[in-house]
Amino acid sequence: MSIPVRQQLKVASYIIGRRLRGVQRYPLTLMLEPLFQCNLACPGCGKIDYDSHILKQRLSVEECLAAVDECGAPMVSIPGGEPLIHKDIKQIVEGIIARGKYIYLCTNAILLEKKLDLFTPSDHLTFSVHLDGMRERHDESVGREGIFDTAVSAIRAAKKRGFRVNINTTLFTTAKPDEVAEFFDFATNDLKVDGITVSPGYHYEHAPRQDVFMGRRQSKELFRNIFKRRNRNRAKWPLSHSSLFLDFVCGNQGYQCTAWSMPCRNVFGWQKPCYLLVDEGYAPTFGDLMEKTDWDNYGVGRNPKCANCMAHCGFEGTAAADSFAHPLKALWASLRGPRLTGPFAADPPILYDTPEPNQRQPHSNVPIAHFGGIQR
Repeated sequence: MSIPVRQQLKVASYIIGRRLRGVQRYPLTLMLEPLFQCNLACPGCGKIDYDSHILKQRLSVEECLAAVDECGAPMVSIPGGEPLIHKDIKQIVEGIIARGKYIYLCTNAILLEKKLDLFTPSDHLTFSVHLDGMRERHDESVGREGIFDTAVSAIRAAKKRGFRVNINTTLFTTAKPDEVAEFFDFATNDLKVDGITVSPGYHYEHAPRQDVFMGRRQSKELFRNIFKRRNRNRAKWPLSHSSLFLDFVCGNQGYQCTAWSMPCRNVFGWQKPCYLLVDEGYAPTFGDLMEKTDWDNYGVGRNPKCANCMAHCGFEGTAAADSFAHPLKALWASLRGPRLTGPFAADPPILYDTPEPNQRQPHSNVPIAHFGGIQR
């Protein structure tokens, strides 16, 4: 795992403290979304379907820092939208670092090279650059030519100036194992990124295209084939995931989602139940989110909207809890890597009625009910 040792120790201390106090649900990472506006319109993104007056809204510096204090998580991810559009992003980042938190500032990197002077290199700040593959694959993924070259140039500039840089990769139906392995080799050996975060794409119901998302079995098979390429080439990718999360995406753990481990605060409030579901309502405070959300109504087998989700924001917290509960299991998974052959672990049972196969949406593995959300 490519996370710095000091950060690992802080997170471990935080988790141990919660467990000793008997806290059942606690956040690990705050998803702080200060705006929805973006300078791209990616086909697989569900965050760009808002009316123009909403896209103009911003969380203030005070609101952002209040959310950090209210949540208390040791890590803060700042997605969007595109956070570098926010005119006060420098003050937001400085305020969070002053609180001793570890920040992942997510960006498509269009503005990153121009904005580097706003920031100071720190082990508490990591730029998480969205890159979904090599040039052709990434530019197709974001719907605009030239973005791969812009992002690569910004990564090189940031690394040269001493910043920590990760890449954040989302895999869709277009992903091919050999291409993904080649891309991770490039990111590791050429760009020399500090970490790689990778996750199957979530079925955003407001995304412009719905045929790009994978079902659970397809995701598991893809990840196994990617890791087979890694093992064959003896590659050393700096993956920013726990060993048990990687075992999960390869189909060897039948985990249930723990959405509360990565709560989301955005311009509407605290999003129920997670960063990915956009039509479930909002809580006015973090306390209300934790106490008044019907968590048992969400997760694999519990809600059709969650049917194919294997995203790290829902399951990395589950893997972390399992690692603390079963340290030898986590150590063994770390030493041997994910199991790449044999049967998949059983997923949690389906507790809701599913439609007949001919009632499902074409090009999708989720029930038709998934696409019945409230339209803006």
